[in-house]
Amino acid sequence: MNEQRPLHLAWVILGVCFVDLFINYSVRLGYGVVLPEMIQALGFSRTESGSIYNSYLLIYISIAPLTGYLTDRVGARRVISACLLVVAVGAGCMGTAQNLLQACLFFGIAGLGSTGIWVPIITLTQRWFAPPRKGLALGILSTGFGAGFAAMGVSFPWILSNFDWRFAWFALGALGVLMVVPNALLLVSDPAERGLAAWGQDSHPLPPAANRPAPIRLKQIWTDRNFWLIGLSYFAIAYGLYGFTTFMVDYAKHQLNMPIAEASGVATIHGLAQVLGVLTVLPVSDYITRKTTILISNTVIALTLAGVLLGEGDWVVIYIMTGVLAIFYGSTFPIYGACAGDYFPKEAMGTVAGSWTPFYGAGAILTHWVTGRLRDTTGVYDHAFIVCAVMACASVVLMSLVKPKPLPHSEIASAPEVR
Repeated sequence: MNEQRPLHLAWVILGVCFVDLFINYSVRLGYGVVLPEMIQALGFSRTESGSIYNSYLLIYISIAPLTGYLTDRVGARRVISACLLVVAVGAGCMGTAQNLLQACLFFGIAGLGSTGIWVPIITLTQRWFAPPRKGLALGILSTGFGAGFAAMGVSFPWILSNFDWRFAWFALGALGVLMVVPNALLLVSDPAERGLAAWGQDSHPLPPAANRPAPIRLKQIWTDRNFWLIGLSYFAIAYGLYGFTTFMVDYAKHQLNMPIAEASGVATIHGLAQVLGVLTVLPVSDYITRKTTILISNTVIALTLAGVLLGEGDWVVIYIMTGVLAIFYGSTFPIYGACAGDYFPKEAMGTVAGSWTPFYGAGAILTHWVTGRLRDTTGVYDHAFIVCAVMACASVVLMSLVKPKPLPHSEIASAPEVR
């Protein structure tokens, strides 16, 4: 049946999800690009600026386990369609913010919507693509957030010269609204709903939901050793990455004294390198295993964070280190998400990935507070970036302790090596 179709529905769904991620991560990561202008216009300190992002993340990590659970129960299509609209509302309202409280509230609304984007999308992708094709699909999909970041870096100087920083938020909100209808019409939560097998899978379509194995109990997930090791590793690498990425444009402009166009160029390089990374690192993970890929990736991230400091303010070194870091940054979040499908049953992928989100969010929240406070106290980012590099090293140690022991009924339970 699948071979007779000129275009498998999996690829249509992947295209829609790509645009969703582009918009979602333009909002999330674009905050760091808009940040220097918001600081100047509204008089925020770096600590307050970190608090705005943390309002997003606090809501995100609080609700994401629920949306992951709902994805497994009511379907990704409904969750994604509703939540992207909430992201759009939050982003549009950010353009009207006049003070710290409003900015925290509006970005928090965007964070609420974002809870139903990433986890449902990677869950949906893993259901529509067979395990040997999962890394490829996630790699293509994940170019969306790298492209979003790069687009903000390129477009923001133009927006400033023709409008102001508020227009950037209005434009992102409008894009989100435009995608609600395509999501509702084109997304399909499970191949079985259309009598299809996952792309790249030769077997017959999956059985009806009523005949599938019962969902695994939460206790089985939360008492599994690998769940905690992967989650804590996710926490540590999120700390290291967000401590640099959120403040890197501000670092370039105010510590290295680069003009805004060149400072925003750091974000463009970061975004373009992410695209390169997800198209190479994630497909490779299908062959060398997710664990090995994470160990290599997080080690390089730790070295590049240290390299930023060793560059001693040389903007060429900053560009190079940012690019190398971003190659592996782009693959970090999808590859940790892919571990949900590798180490746990497919019936629980959304629940597991959602349950890991608080680890990631806690790392990002902590680094925003610590990095902002250290910058306000010392006047430089050097000390904060050292802590980020140490945390990246800790993520490597934690992941090295993970054992290839999936729970019963996993798609790969009988495989000798977990990818």
